[in-house]
Amino acid sequence: MDNWTRCFRPAPEAGARLLCFPHAGGSAGAYLPLSIAVGGTAETLVVQYPGRHDRFAEPFTERLGEVVDAVVAGLPASGGRPLVLFGHSMGAILAFETARRLEREGRGPAALFVSGREGPSLAQRPRLPNPPSDEDLIGEMRLLSGTEHELLSNPDILELALPPLRADYAMLFAHTHRPGPPLGCPVTALTGDDDPRVDVGRVLAWERETEGPFERHVLPGGHFFLGDHLPYVADLVAASVAGAGRSDRTASRTGTGGV
Repeated sequence: MDNWTRCFRPAPEAGARLLCFPHAGGSAGAYLPLSIAVGGTAETLVVQYPGRHDRFAEPFTERLGEVVDAVVAGLPASGGRPLVLFGHSMGAILAFETARRLEREGRGPAALFVSGREGPSLAQRPRLPNPPSDEDLIGEMRLLSGTEHELLSNPDILELALPPLRADYAMLFAHTHRPGPPLGCPVTALTGDDDPRVDVGRVLAWERETEGPFERHVLPGGHFFLGDHLPYVADLVAASVAGAGRSDRTASRTGTGGV
């Protein structure tokens, strides 16, 4: 395993791999519950960004493209298993750009899941000043309810939480969406119906990014709605893996599949 991905529950017998990208300020541990939920379907790899947890001593990454470069370069051999990408919030943009890169290299994913993020082709509405102050970041965490409010008054917690969050927002501020060929894989967009930063209608813009099937699922909850819907999300991942298997079998029968 390379230094960029973590596998909490190795499952070499699983029929697919699920590669997950955390939200801004987040770390690989955010996806432990999902990795458990999909355990019967996929072996989960989670990206660990520099500057947090076991990579605390490393400098933060300055560009989203650097994350994509490193993750793609270190991605373990597939062993013939389909790869499904999953990203939440900032992670949705990283998963999308990784899917684009993999398709350009001729090893595109079987499916892409984007969660808690509006379509990338839309003009991004201002969320915070650039650069944000500590008060701006704390206010954003309160708004998104990603952290219990009492923890946001603890100086020790803030000393750990604010630097990676500020670094990740700097990456987002520096990123510009560049139009390109649509993906060939299915795209599934997930959103909470009470997310203060995501307009349900603007999530539909993800459909522009693929020539394959597109689905939007609106679930009850705010920005961090996923934790309340893990069985549902796990079923969606299982369905995408099953669909990839059917596609592979069809390609094999028609003589267009690869080895």
